[in-house]
Amino acid sequence: MESRSVHRYARISASKVRPVAELVRGLSVDSAQAVLKASPRRGARFLEKVIKAAAAHILDQNQAASVQDMIVDKVWIDGGPLMKRFRPRAFGRTAKILKRTCHISVVLTTKE
Repeated sequence: MESRSVHRYARISASKVRPVAELVRGLSVDSAQAVLKASPRRGARFLEKVIKAAAAHILDQNQAASVQDMIVDKVWIDGGPLMKRFRPRAFGRTAKILKRTCHISVVLTTKE
């Protein structure tokens, strides 16, 4: 069985979450959650929530499934829209500040 979960418009840059996604790709859900708990990066919290949501969806659909049988099959991080802000600078000028967002997608599969 396959389950997909997406966190859209996450308020973190995609480049900060992608290294964390590389750590958990291909792992079982138990070991992926353990790796993310131990990771000090902020992106790990976002990814942990998405994996937990996908696992809950599989458990809701299939009562016989267990977390030990689930594998993080695919993880991808796409860039989201930019929020543009401006900061005052010297001589009446402004500087553009780009607040980046991303879309975090996870696909879990169960071992048959």
